[in-house]
Amino acid sequence: MQTSASPGWIAAILHRPILWHAARLLLVSAYILGGFAKLLDFAGAVAEQEHFGLHPGWLWAAAAIAIELGGSLLVVLNRFVWLGAGALGVLTFVAMLTANAFWTMEGHDRFMAMNAFFEHLGLIAGLVVVSVLSEASAFGTNPAARAQTLQGVSR
Repeated sequence: MQTSASPGWIAAILHRPILWHAARLLLVSAYILGGFAKLLDFAGAVAEQEHFGLHPGWLWAAAAIAIELGGSLLVVLNRFVWLGAGALGVLTFVAMLTANAFWTMEGHDRFMAMNAFFEHLGLIAGLVVVSVLSEASAFGTNPAARAQTLQGVSR
């Protein structure tokens, strides 16, 4: 009797622990890259923040670096994922409102900014999903507790 909605070979892949680790790393990879890029070019990071109207730029740049690297580390290590993913989600939301304000643009610029805005919205959703799954996996190997948690989420 099949216990998964997926074909057996797909379920086997999805149940491999390495996939869970890789997915978390890939989800935050842009934040890791961005955090290190800002850290290595702090003056450029300050200029970027000020370009988008965030003052003082040094404070916003430092906060972005701390959140991008610290939040990513929490997600990758699967510790306090809700905190790391939540901080990354808030940072992403602020970035969406400042850098991708498509409602103030016209033509091709509007099109590009609107695409980026909704791509970032999808990224925030991915951070929510990883938080939900991490919470569910905290129940360990107790399938009943995990199923009950995931079922409660789907209601």
